[in-house]
Amino acid sequence: MPTLAQLRELQSIAQAGLTYTRDPYDRERFERLLALTAELLTEGTGQAPEEVHGLLRVEKGYLTPKVEVRAVVLNESGEVLLAREREDGRWSLPGGWADPGESPRQMAVREVREETGRTVRAVRLLSVVDKSQHGHPPELWAVYQLNVLCELTRDSPHPENIETLESGWFDPENLPPLSENRNLPGQVRRAVHLARHPDLGVDVD
Repeated sequence: MPTLAQLRELQSIAQAGLTYTRDPYDRERFERLLALTAELLTEGTGQAPEEVHGLLRVEKGYLTPKVEVRAVVLNESGEVLLAREREDGRWSLPGGWADPGESPRQMAVREVREETGRTVRAVRLLSVVDKSQHGHPPELWAVYQLNVLCELTRDSPHPENIETLESGWFDPENLPPLSENRNLPGQVRRAVHLARHPDLGVDVD
């Protein structure tokens, strides 16, 4: 069975071929390669075949990693802000997929407001993480996660919303069960460490 990284490479080759080829026979070959890749990705990720085929058909052009933005917010006690995801009942740093037309700074501020009700100011980038290199559960897409330090300006939590059930402050050394397709414990602790030590610069990993 090919690895997920190998399957993503096949997907990239197929999509690039479909984007740039003008030969109808080559197009048929790249279409077939994409279909075979979708079948193998179904086995590798556990997602439904129709979902994988549909997602690959939506993707057009040269294949690049998707971008996810997470906000790292600390209170005066050094605790980190987490939101409990409605999807799996586990916790994560506030955030989600980046939206076109919205900067990482704007995205981090908005996600904290929507998921927790709190108001923050984005301060600086802490890290860029290639999630495929860090032991996350398998994902269909290659994902770069941007972790952005945010300063709390108004601590006014709101009740559950369509994405999250609640939010709260946690000791980084005593974290609740995390939504591991979003954040791993070591990543949260590393982000907090970077937030406390600006001299370390930005992790690119």
